[in-house]
Amino acid sequence: MNASVARLTQGQKIFAFASMCLGMFIALLDIQIVSASLRDIGGGLSAGADDTAWVQTSYLIAEIVVIPLSGWLSRVFSTRWLFAASAAGFTLTSLLCGIAWNIQSMIVFRALQGFLGGSMIPTVFTTAFIFFEGKQRVVAAATIGALASLAPTLGPTLGGWITDHYSWHWLFFVNLVPGVFITIAVPMLVRIDEPELSLLKSGDYLGIALIATFLGCLEYTLEEGPRWNWLEDHTILATAWIAVISGVLFVWRGLTAEHPVVDLRALKDRNFALGCFFSFITGIGLFATIYLTPLFLGRVEGYSALQIGQAVFSTGVFQILTIPVYALLANRVDLRWILMVGLAFFAVSMFEFSPITHDWSARELLFPQALRGIGQQLAIPPVVTLTLGSLAPSRLKQASGLFNLMRNLGGAMGIAGCATILTDRTNLHFFRLAEHLTPANEAMNGFLARSGWVEGDPAAQTTSLKLLWSLTFREAQTLTYGDAFLAIMVCFIIATVMVPLMRKVMPPKGPSADAH
Repeated sequence: MNASVARLTQGQKIFAFASMCLGMFIALLDIQIVSASLRDIGGGLSAGADDTAWVQTSYLIAEIVVIPLSGWLSRVFSTRWLFAASAAGFTLTSLLCGIAWNIQSMIVFRALQGFLGGSMIPTVFTTAFIFFEGKQRVVAAATIGALASLAPTLGPTLGGWITDHYSWHWLFFVNLVPGVFITIAVPMLVRIDEPELSLLKSGDYLGIALIATFLGCLEYTLEEGPRWNWLEDHTILATAWIAVISGVLFVWRGLTAEHPVVDLRALKDRNFALGCFFSFITGIGLFATIYLTPLFLGRVEGYSALQIGQAVFSTGVFQILTIPVYALLANRVDLRWILMVGLAFFAVSMFEFSPITHDWSARELLFPQALRGIGQQLAIPPVVTLTLGSLAPSRLKQASGLFNLMRNLGGAMGIAGCATILTDRTNLHFFRLAEHLTPANEAMNGFLARSGWVEGDPAAQTTSLKLLWSLTFREAQTLTYGDAFLAIMVCFIIATVMVPLMRKVMPPKGPSADAH
């Protein structure tokens, strides 16, 4: 065991771990904290909807690139100094985002915020499994899993409340105090390893370039593809090809290099490979539902940022209420069965979302969101423990980066898939509904009469037809959201039936010899 870790009291370990968890929480929170407030940000910076969307996209692309590199970076600079530098950079760029003067500066600062803050996410996993053992390790994993799913869930709620009561600038200014605290606190206590600057000489820079190109182009393709009709757009086609080619080369490099930046050979371990798959699926569920629900409430129901936040808040409440239940079960029940129940709850939640109608409000959303909150808490922490809990600390750094990458990659693909469903299926449902709008349809005739239709008056007829079109389009949109939720449900059913393939994990009783 590292001598510095051995000298720490239990209270100091908990305080250090809590400080790092706070850093991970604000880094994950900032993915979604702007989602309910993009219209306000765009209005404040005089930007259109397409440009404003990059406030979220640029952060995601930058963060997803740096996460798998964090394992190598923490070996070079040490965990504490990488985390401290990440927190400091995240805090500074949060300040810059809050004072951004136009949309271009905001996009640049958000990209820097995601890149500099991204390393705070995977390094927490490494520290937790070095600091704690046995039952404490299960509790630490449960804490990390809860925060990893709770932060994006609460993002729209907190963001909507801040924007409504203050202004969108405070979406970023709220990071300043915790950011400064983390920058100071973590280097004082988190001394689990020492810098190895010599690794800079033998660094896999080709692998770094390949993974950065692969993930950057893949994320761009996934984020922008639905908006520009995928490969019909020349830019999307180019980035897709670059992602494929660089991805193949990166896999080749990861399997053949002596010291690859990301060791893909770890996927030969069945539990780790399955754990990454479950992380990918939970990423789809976590981020895609957070994407769909606010979008439905904004587009179909016309909710404000604050109303959206209040409507989705119940998910976080039920997740928090489930934490003690999970803590009680985790040390008594095989984690694989808890994971299976959590994934099944999530699947049932998506099924309960599928009959969604245009008049659904927070009341109708309460039950499916409660199931989702319970499912998140019962699914994500077991995946963390089952995947990383038995790994030696020397393997944890790179493994946690790959594990976290899969969750964010699943989220990106889930959002892209749902956006495509919303585009394609809305048109399909609209034409199917329109087929029934004929003069023989008495309900339609009654609607036109009530909306001011007057025979021989083209202006009145145009107004009535516009209202009919709007009503039909709204119903087509609503049906499409149900389709998207069912697609997510299928992913979780597949994941649920695959859980028994995992082996039972027996965590090491003590720190391994290579913990330093």
